[in-house]
Amino acid sequence: MSRPLTVRQQNVFDFIVKTMAELGYPPTRAEIAKALGFRSPNAAEEHLRALERKGVIRIIRNTSRGIRLPNQEPQDTPDSQPAAADPGTGLPIIGEVAAGSPILAAEHIDRYCPLPADYFTPRADYLLRVRGLSMQNVGILEGDLLAVHRTQRVRDGQIVVARLDDEVTVKRFKRDGHHVSLIAENPDFAPITIDLRTQPLDIEGVGVGVIRGGNGQALG
Repeated sequence: MSRPLTVRQQNVFDFIVKTMAELGYPPTRAEIAKALGFRSPNAAEEHLRALERKGVIRIIRNTSRGIRLPNQEPQDTPDSQPAAADPGTGLPIIGEVAAGSPILAAEHIDRYCPLPADYFTPRADYLLRVRGLSMQNVGILEGDLLAVHRTQRVRDGQIVVARLDDEVTVKRFKRDGHHVSLIAENPDFAPITIDLRTQPLDIEGVGVGVIRGGNGQALG
C-alpha cells in the first residue's frame, strides 16, 4: 500500500475482503453503508474513492458491484458478479481439517479469497476459519479468518496454528526446554501442555492477521 489507511478506510477494505471471501463477489455501496453504520451509500462511495487513490482497490464505473482488488481482472458485464478467486489469484480459506491430512489438502479448502498474500507481513499462505472462543481476549473470534504464514520456526508469545493428536488448534506458544504450553486467551480454557519427548506436536504456521467475521475490523 502506498499510504497507510485510516481506521474507517481499513474497516471498509476489510468488509470488502470479508464479503468477497464469503460470497465470491464484492458488496454494493448500500451494503457497505449498512454494515458499517454510514448514513448513506454516498459516504461509502467517498471511502471507496479514497481506497482507490491509495491503490488498494480498483473501481469499475457505473456498476453496483464494481469493486476489484489489484490482483483481479475487470469484468466486461457492468453488473456481473465475479466468481470466487481461483488458486492462482487468492488465498485458500481452510474450513474443517480432517484428522491426519495436510492442512492445505483440497478437501479442506472452502473457497479462495482474492486478497494479496503480501497484504500481511510476513506474507500469508492461507486463511483459517476460527472455531470456538479460546482466543477471544485477543480479538480472535468464532467465524473470523486467521491469516497464517506457513513456518515451523516460532518464538515464545506468537500465536500459532498447531496440530496435536490430529486436532488443529490456535493458541499462544510458549516453550521451556522439552515442554511446550499452548495457551488460550480465555480464562475458561486451561493451557495445553506437551512433553516433546513423548508427544508429537506439529506447527502449521503463525498467525499474521485477522479478518474479523462480524464487523470488518482487522488485527495485524
